[in-house]
Amino acid sequence: MRMRAAADLAGLDAFGIASAEPFEAVGRTLRERKNAGLSGRLGFTYRDPDLAADVRRSFGWAKSLVVAASAYVPRSGSPGPPDGTGGRVARFATRDHYAPLRAGLGVLAELLTTSGFRAELLVDDGRLVDRAAAVRAGVAWWGKSTMVISPKHGPWLLLGSIVTDADLPLSKAMRRDCGKCDVCIPACPTGALIAPGVLDATRCIAYWAQTAGVVPRSLRRPWGDRIYGCDDCLDACPPGHASLEQTAESERIDLTGLLSADDEALLDFAGHWFIPKRDPDYIRRNALIALGNSGRSEHLPILARYLHHRRATLRCHAAWALGEMGEGARPALAERRTVEHDPAVLEEIDAAIGNLD
Repeated sequence: MRMRAAADLAGLDAFGIASAEPFEAVGRTLRERKNAGLSGRLGFTYRDPDLAADVRRSFGWAKSLVVAASAYVPRSGSPGPPDGTGGRVARFATRDHYAPLRAGLGVLAELLTTSGFRAELLVDDGRLVDRAAAVRAGVAWWGKSTMVISPKHGPWLLLGSIVTDADLPLSKAMRRDCGKCDVCIPACPTGALIAPGVLDATRCIAYWAQTAGVVPRSLRRPWGDRIYGCDDCLDACPPGHASLEQTAESERIDLTGLLSADDEALLDFAGHWFIPKRDPDYIRRNALIALGNSGRSEHLPILARYLHHRRATLRCHAAWALGEMGEGARPALAERRTVEHDPAVLEEIDAAIGNLD
């Protein structure tokens, strides 16, 4: 088949073709979980489940979905051992790993358009539940972690599709499943996987790393040294272990460097991340939590400086981080307590002092 050969030449790691029929069961599940509050403030496919589960609402001419996947491990690298000064980023975000996927799909789209068909790329797009399309196209199965999993690459896949009016021969849907394996569920550091295939996003570190506001206090210690994303449920998945064994160790990210950088440098560093309102203070918020979990007294000065930051959100997280640092943090907290006016920050300062007591 020309399309499959082109996908291989374009460097795509998995390929299949699915019908553009609605994903009715998936749409029902999205609505149920949204109504139950499990999606939190997630947009994407939860913004309009009916739209996401029926690509023909956006593209009335759609007949087929050309689905592809790009494996990003081992290219992403693995963070070196924790040293109390560096933070880590989930492997999918270490650089723009979507770039090879977009490029490969672009080759397939051009093949369709030069043959006289319509072709629209959907990559990380809320108009299609890409995991459902991947399962229907035989690219992967839906795992208990809510990730899709392939026999060769495990869960280390990024997905994309082309919507086309070409009536293409369909691939067989993936019929495999996780069987009795459920190691991803206890691997979640915050218990966000509340049942096989069911995620409570409001407990998920990866969700909060890209969500505006104050991170719930109950999630901050499990947050560990993360800056963006969380790989724990993926790391635990046995089909992905072979890929992990091929990854090279990479350097951790300097947390104090991030917290000392200006806005332009931060956005340049994390330009491919989803950051609420493109506001670099959310990167700083995440780094403050990671620094608080380091337990290293040499970080007291930068945390004390952030306790006087103009943004209350950052003062909140700096106060919490200082409360994790031991008795040496008490003077900075007590001093700020005398001048702080924001109720949320005062609550965090009092909780931090209480933690020291």
